[in-house]
Amino acid sequence: MKLCPRCNHSPWPFVLIIIIASVTGFITWLTLGLSVEESAPRITAGAVAGLAVGATLLHYVLGCLKRHCRHDHRYPKPHG
Repeated sequence: MKLCPRCNHSPWPFVLIIIIASVTGFITWLTLGLSVEESAPRITAGAVAGLAVGATLLHYVLGCLKRHCRHDHRYPKPHG
């Protein structure tokens, strides 16, 4: 997904994605500490939860940035 090179994108949405994903992974790791004593499954589940939330939020933010671009783009139509 290409973003418009003329748009001035703030880094704050991406910083918030990292913060929200990190907090989600930490809360998952912390919660699993109540039921799982071994550290490997806790770390794995926390990392998977953080990555899943981060990927979902990144997809959403990139889609919003592309959708709300105010520049009039003229993309070539695909052949076929």
